[in-house]
Amino acid sequence: MQQIAFRLLGPLEVRFDGTSLALGGPRQRTVLTMLLLAPGRVVSVDSLIDTVWPNGAPTTARNQIAICVAALRKVFKTAAGVSDLIVTAHPGYALSALEHRVDVVDFEERVGRAREVARGGQTAEACDVFAEALSLWRGRALDGVTGIRVEQEATRLEGLRLDVHEEHAGLRLQLGHHHALIPELSALVSEHPMREQARAHLILAQYRSGRRAEALSAFREGRRFLVEELGIEPGPVLQGLHDLVLRDSPELTQPLADPAPVPATNVPAQLPVESASFTGRVRELSSLDRMLDERLGQSPLTMAAISGIGGVGKTALAVHWANQIAARFPDGQLFTDLRGYDEKDDPVSPATTLDRFLRALGVPAPQIPADPGERAALYRSVLGGKRVLIVLDNARSLQQIRPLLPGNGRCCVLITGRDLMDDLLGDYAVLQIGLNAMAAEEATALLAGIAGGNRIGVSPAATARLGELCDRLPLALRIAGARLAAKPHWSVRTLVARLEDQRRRLDELSPGEGGVRAGFRLSYRDLPPAARQLYRRLGMLTVPDFAAWVGAALLDTDPVEAENLIEQFVDAQLLEVASTSGPVIRYRFQDLLRLFAWERAQAEESDDERGAALERAYSGWLTLADSARQRAYGGSHSVVYGPVRRLALPMELMDELLDDPMGWFESERTALADVIGQASGTDRSAYAWGLTVNSTTLFEAHNYLEDWRSCAENALAAAERTGDRLGEATMLRSLGTLAIYQRQYEEAKPWLLRSLALFDACGEVHGRAVTLRNLALCARFSGDLDEAALGAQESLEGFRRAGDTAGESHVLGLLAQLELERGNVSAGIALCTEAIAKSREAGSVRGETQNTYRLAEALLRQGDPAGAQEACYKVLDLTREDGDRLGEAHALRGIGEARWRQGRSEAAQTMLREALEVAEEVGDRFLQARIEADVGFALAVHGTADAAPRLLAAREVFDALGARIWRERMDRAVAAVSTPDHGPIAAEELAMILES
Repeated sequence: MQQIAFRLLGPLEVRFDGTSLALGGPRQRTVLTMLLLAPGRVVSVDSLIDTVWPNGAPTTARNQIAICVAALRKVFKTAAGVSDLIVTAHPGYALSALEHRVDVVDFEERVGRAREVARGGQTAEACDVFAEALSLWRGRALDGVTGIRVEQEATRLEGLRLDVHEEHAGLRLQLGHHHALIPELSALVSEHPMREQARAHLILAQYRSGRRAEALSAFREGRRFLVEELGIEPGPVLQGLHDLVLRDSPELTQPLADPAPVPATNVPAQLPVESASFTGRVRELSSLDRMLDERLGQSPLTMAAISGIGGVGKTALAVHWANQIAARFPDGQLFTDLRGYDEKDDPVSPATTLDRFLRALGVPAPQIPADPGERAALYRSVLGGKRVLIVLDNARSLQQIRPLLPGNGRCCVLITGRDLMDDLLGDYAVLQIGLNAMAAEEATALLAGIAGGNRIGVSPAATARLGELCDRLPLALRIAGARLAAKPHWSVRTLVARLEDQRRRLDELSPGEGGVRAGFRLSYRDLPPAARQLYRRLGMLTVPDFAAWVGAALLDTDPVEAENLIEQFVDAQLLEVASTSGPVIRYRFQDLLRLFAWERAQAEESDDERGAALERAYSGWLTLADSARQRAYGGSHSVVYGPVRRLALPMELMDELLDDPMGWFESERTALADVIGQASGTDRSAYAWGLTVNSTTLFEAHNYLEDWRSCAENALAAAERTGDRLGEATMLRSLGTLAIYQRQYEEAKPWLLRSLALFDACGEVHGRAVTLRNLALCARFSGDLDEAALGAQESLEGFRRAGDTAGESHVLGLLAQLELERGNVSAGIALCTEAIAKSREAGSVRGETQNTYRLAEALLRQGDPAGAQEACYKVLDLTREDGDRLGEAHALRGIGEARWRQGRSEAAQTMLREALEVAEEVGDRFLQARIEADVGFALAVHGTADAAPRLLAAREVFDALGARIWRERMDRAVAAVSTPDHGPIAAEELAMILES
């Protein structure tokens, strides 16, 4: 089979059989790029949407992504006969490129091979391989493809290209290619003046070419740039090279290429054998290589510390890299397991390790001092002037490793441990490498190395899911791969199915007493008691991420104490900082760690303790959600929730969190849905429906209709199971309100009538008032204005009895709308004015917005389109400030109508096109039909024959929605514009059709 070549190192290009394939428009190119950046890994539809539409996606985004994928599949099928290149896999798509070529993968593989060859002393061959890798570049990576994730990857690739350029140049200097390098390095330094290693290579090439003055000038230019632009002096590499040039040091003379290695005898060689299946970690290995190149032989000591949770592959990375660079340390390599985290043994003392190291370095046992201080001093003396690599594995603290550090810069120390060891940073120049989960393609490669590439490559989607279920944690992946290797009759899907069961997953990945669970247990065991209690309680929650106040609620302590404990988890790699926006820092679990914490909660907490902790957390969310709703909605009415506790949170914390109420709702959106689901599942119905009531503030404003429906249905089911009649009534009303929002008035009415009966039975005045208002909306839409007015008036009385001024303002606006539709314009304007005043009294921006829009409609009926346009611009400002896209679409439509009523047809069409885009984004069919009708009227004013089709399209939608009055208006409008040879129609004549 011929291979498809995917080229990302330059403008995106796909070639097959010598021909470049036409990939389609920018969206398809972005989707393909995202899939190529994660070959073999599932890329979620949400990630694709965020990349394609970074400033907000339309409601049709998922369909458009599916269309893009279908088009790409067609391209590959038609051009190359490949039908399974892009596969659908929850929650998105994956690109299986194992049998094809991706230039990024080729580049990174060749760079890795070049480094391996260079480490073996074969400089000329390494140069050739580096040159092959660099020849794959055709320009700036991913040039022409947009998106934050794409641009981040392009920046990473560009950094890697520059690193390789510098490594290649360094090897060519060893081969004596200094003359040929000068033009190339001069261009590189000119384009990237902050690359000190490139400048150092240029200075050395110029010096070796007999151009000493130019070498010194290159240093001065670099120093001037760094001082003026960054306020810093050049680093030790440039400074040291400058000194050598000034002294014409013999060290600058050209070295022999590929010198024969000098055999070493009686030197320690303690490095363990590296794993045959080690894979990935390209970025970390590159960082370690760069550190060694820049710092070795300099002061201070060359040192790196690799940290991460148990099982993340710290030791594997350290041993792999140490074996690769061992030849650069001819005086020996020392290795010790300090047992900082061990279930059975205590940490190894520094004195014991010093004894072992001194013996390995040839010091006779009788000459090793008993005093620890004297022993450390002798160790430093023995290492003086030697090049020794020292690997301190599984370290627990700075106190354990400080005596083991040599006193000179010719040695290199590599430390691994679970904590970040920030204490090192104060006294040493340490390269800190926080090791996280593997990349998806690295996880796939690791599984293939253990279980066999053929088995792993059969089902890319299942392999990607297996990596996710293992959190792409190397230890878990190795165990999973070993299980597949030991059971050849299992498919990858078989193991995935076993791991999908959360209650068994850790058992599957923890054979015997070891595995993943044992590694987590060591970190958990070393936490203080309060921290252990908080950690296991956090594991009981199902939310994707959380703020520190949640920990305070679970532990029943103050937020500062909870945050301090949570930061301990971050330091111990037991939690991660979530990459989400919002008013405060948020934290997240890896899935396996969450399962471990949940297990500890089941084992160490009673049912009552677990239940009380969860209810405190739920009550914290309810307290904040209630306050956020009230701040956004306005008024002073308090919702009655039933049997719930209200967690008291410090007012300064609430003000910080809720400074932007809608922003807080947005940051907690997924968490709120999960909490509602969890509370419903445990029959804590009052929390579930209380949170749903408040979250509707967000769901309605930002068009999160699926969230709205699922939360209301879950809470309703819990209320019905527990006999919570108030909750049942409230959620029935919520589902009815959702149906109204979706213009499904016939479906809404039964929900609302059931709700009203329950509110009457409970004697709940406010809930009854809201339900009556919504029933009035249904009656208005069906054309029964008298019934709507009666219901609205009764609702208004209920809001006044309940003391809800914001609710009053909404009903006054509805009554105003009803008067306008009856033709009582003066009464409508008076009610609009009263409603606006009541909204401002309540502090309800949303109420003011809606009532100002109704005032605009009243002014249109009064024959004042200029005044209506001014009011709609006020609405536009308010909706955009509040992030209310639906309200924005209404305002834009109102401006468009005001313009055509003034005879400004073309200006009206411009505004209506913008309104239609927003209305399509929020998925409001009734509003879309209104806009289509206005476009038809604008065309009729202009005298264009295209008016009738637009009006007929609007009529069809009104008919489908059961909007009888609007359907009849469209009938009259179509008749008006369908007369033979009609010219422009007066705006006043068309306005009469709308007002009849």
